[in-house]
Amino acid sequence: MAIVNSILKWIMKKRMHQIELFKKYPNEVQEEWLHDLIATAQATEWGKRYDYESISTPKTFKERVPIQTYDTLKPYIERMLNGEQNILWPSTIKWFAKSSGTTSDRSKFIPVSQEALEDCHYTGGKDLISIYCHNRPDNNVFEGKGLVLGGSHQINALGKTSSGDLSAIIVQNLPFWAEYHRFPDIELTLNPNFEEKIEKIANLSLKENITSLSGVPTWNVVLAKRILEISGKSNLLEIWPNLEFYFHGGVSFKPYREQFKQLIPSENMYYMENYNASEGYFAIQDLPDSDEMLLMLDYGIYYEFLPMENLFDEHPKTLDLSEVELGKNYAIIISTNAGLWRYMIGDTVKFTNLSPYRIQVSGRTKQYINTFGEELIVDNAEDAIRAACKETGAIVKDFTAGPVYFQDNEAGAHEWIVEFEKYPDNVSYFFKVMDNTLRQINSDYDAKRFNNLALKDPIVHVAEEGLFYNWMKERGKLGGQNKVPRLSNDRVFIDAILKMMNSNP
Repeated sequence: MAIVNSILKWIMKKRMHQIELFKKYPNEVQEEWLHDLIATAQATEWGKRYDYESISTPKTFKERVPIQTYDTLKPYIERMLNGEQNILWPSTIKWFAKSSGTTSDRSKFIPVSQEALEDCHYTGGKDLISIYCHNRPDNNVFEGKGLVLGGSHQINALGKTSSGDLSAIIVQNLPFWAEYHRFPDIELTLNPNFEEKIEKIANLSLKENITSLSGVPTWNVVLAKRILEISGKSNLLEIWPNLEFYFHGGVSFKPYREQFKQLIPSENMYYMENYNASEGYFAIQDLPDSDEMLLMLDYGIYYEFLPMENLFDEHPKTLDLSEVELGKNYAIIISTNAGLWRYMIGDTVKFTNLSPYRIQVSGRTKQYINTFGEELIVDNAEDAIRAACKETGAIVKDFTAGPVYFQDNEAGAHEWIVEFEKYPDNVSYFFKVMDNTLRQINSDYDAKRFNNLALKDPIVHVAEEGLFYNWMKERGKLGGQNKVPRLSNDRVFIDAILKMMNSNP
C-alpha cells in the first residue's frame, strides 16, 4: 500500500500545474470554455433556436440567450427524460440527477452528460485529493480506505434513461481506479434503505483501516454516532487511529464543527470543504484553516454573476469574472457541458479574493433553511401553512422558522413561530398537517424527517397577537417593502423574536 500511496500522490501532484494555469489566466480559460460549449452545441435543438453558430462573443451570448430556471428548461428536460436526444446537448444523455424540487415540482431532474461526469465531477474529486496532497505532502491517506457516505436513493429506470442522487450516479459510473480506495462496495453504497445501509456500514467499517471520510455532515454525524454505539468507543480515533482527512459539502459546516471535534479529537485532522451540486462541481477549499473556496474554472462550466440588487430586473445584466467585486452577493448563472444554458442554480456567493478567485456560499436567491440538506424554501413553507389552514379552518397572520442544531445525541429540528388571525380548532393537528405537507412537497425534507434521523418533529410556538408587528417596529422595519422573514438558515431572527416573546409572558 505504501508504494501505491506514493504513485497516487505523484499523479495527483501533476494536476496542480494545471490548476495554477487557470489561476494565472482565469478570464482566458473561461472565455475559451464558452466558445467550446457553444461550438459543441451548435447543432442541438437549443443551439439552432438561438443560432449558436453566429455567436462569437460573451456579449452576444448574453444578449441572445435569456437567463433560465428549472421551470423554463423543464419542457426540454421532460423530453430528454423520455429518451429524446440532441435537445440541449449533443452527446447522449442517459442520466439525470434527482434533487430537491422547485415551487411547482417535488423533485428536479438535472441532466448529467458523460462530459459532465468526466470533466467536471470526477475531475473535481481528483482535484480535491490533489490539493490535499499538495497542502499535506506527508499524508498517508491512500494507505487505507476512504469511507464515502453517498445518497440513499436507488437508481430509477425511466424508460431509456435513469435517475438518482448525484452521488449514486457518480458511484454507478466510477472508473476502476476510484473503486480501489473507496469503502463500502457499490452494492451497499447504492442501498436505497438508508437505515439498513447505515447499520451495515457501521458494522463493516469497524474492521477497516479508514483514513478519510467524505459526505454531507448531517449524515456523517448519524453514521459516526451509530459506529460509537456499536463499538462502545468514545471517539472515532479509537476505531480508526489513522483517520486524517474529512471532506464535506452540501450544507454549512458551522453547526457541525464542534461535534466533529468531539467525534475526532485530533489537532491534525484535516477538514476540507467542496461546493458540489447536481448541476456541477464549482469550488474547493484550497487553503488550510480557511472557509473560502477556490472557484474551479476548467470543468466545462462558464460562469456569470448576477448582482442581487438586479435579481428582479426585467433584463438583468450579469457580470463576467473580470467584473466582480469583493464582498458583494451574486446569484450564480452557469452554462455547462450537460446543456444547462445560462441556468440560475439558486445559490448566491460572495468573492473573498480576486487573484485567484475564491468564494464563499452566502445563501440562496430565496429565503430558505438548508442546515441539514433539506433545502426548504419559502414557497414550500407557504404551501404547507396554506394546507394546514384549509384543513383546520385557521387563518395565519405571520410566521417565521429557523433551524435547531444537533445537540448531544439528539437530531436537529425546525423551530416555528406562528401568529394566528383565527386559531385552528386543534393547534397540534394544524402543525401535524403542516409537517406532513412539507414532507409531501419536498423530497429532501422528507428524507431528513424519516424516522427523525436528522430532523425530529418541528418545535412550534404560538405567538401572542401583535408579536411580529412589535418586533418589526422595534427593528425600524414597519411599512414600505419590509416583510417578516419567513425562513432563515441561522437563528438570528428566531432567537430575537423568542426573546421578545419571553420578555412578555
